[in-house]
Amino acid sequence: MELEFQVDDWVFLKVSPMKGVMRFGKKGKFTPRYVSPYRILKMIGKVAYELELPADLAAVHPVFHISLLKKCVGDPASVVPLESVAVKDSLSYEDVPVEILDLQVRRFRNKEVASVKVWWKSQFVDGATWEAKAAMKAKYPHLFPSESITA
Repeated sequence: MELEFQVDDWVFLKVSPMKGVMRFGKKGKFTPRYVSPYRILKMIGKVAYELELPADLAAVHPVFHISLLKKCVGDPASVVPLESVAVKDSLSYEDVPVEILDLQVRRFRNKEVASVKVWWKSQFVDGATWEAKAAMKAKYPHLFPSESITA
């Protein structure tokens, strides 16, 4: 089934989280976020669409590839208000950690790696991720005030 939109359809726009912390040397594994619904003004070729963007996104080029769009079917759980995410001109946002929920130490043959379960500002608790403790402590030392989480 090919994905195709029509003029005047409403679509969500995909934005990318940018944490600044690399998870064990890899980028990604984070659920993509979709913001607002935007109206399609016109179709540019077979895979590009021009969207009607608000004034606060005036610096963003209004033409997007079909892979960055998701059809708006009225699911309010997938909508993230644009104001709460602070989307940059590069269509990314910086996610900030709120709290350390858990600690685990994984034992390998020659070493132990400490990980912390982090609750991010734009996530629900069930959307928390495991991050390297050393990287999180270096970037966000305020999350480890008393160092009651050890390893």
